Amino acid sequence: MAAKIMILNGPNLNFLGIREPHIYGRTTLKEIETGCQAMADQLGVSLSFHQSNMEGELVSLIQSAHGTADAIIINPAAYSFTSIALIDALKIFEGVKIELHISNIHARDELHRHSITSSACTAMICGLGPYGYLAAMLAAVQRLGQLPATIPPALHGLAAAGKA
Repeated sequence: MAAKIMILNGPNLNFLGIREPHIYGRTTLKEIETGCQAMADQLGVSLSFHQSNMEGELVSLIQSAHGTADAIIINPAAYSFTSIALIDALKIFEGVKIELHISNIHARDELHRHSITSSACTAMICGLGPYGYLAAMLAAVQRLGQLPATIPPALHGLAAAGKA
């Protein structure tokens, strides 16, 4: 059965390509979604892609993934630094959870440096720009043990080592 991946995007990410391009680049969220769908097709997984500026809506989406999705990839954006509600919702979800940031939050100002939501996640990817979404998808499928044969064999061998 094909893995199901839900990608969630937090506040202001609908303005990617316009908002602070010196930090986030010029790639739009729609372009990222298109790239993620192409990667999903290559990996043989189903994908749902969402963006919300409202914390409660993101919590509801995480809750809706319980029992229906195998992995959540989340770019909580500003909620990374403030949202206990997202932490609690992510803790309920039993599948793979990967937090993602386009910028390297560890190299940013003090306000943007410490994610609290990552404490509820399996892994975190940051600083890879839009490519981080594709890397997160590949990592999620690897963690689920469902990498297709078209992916280089060396990456399959890393699956067991990556579960530490």
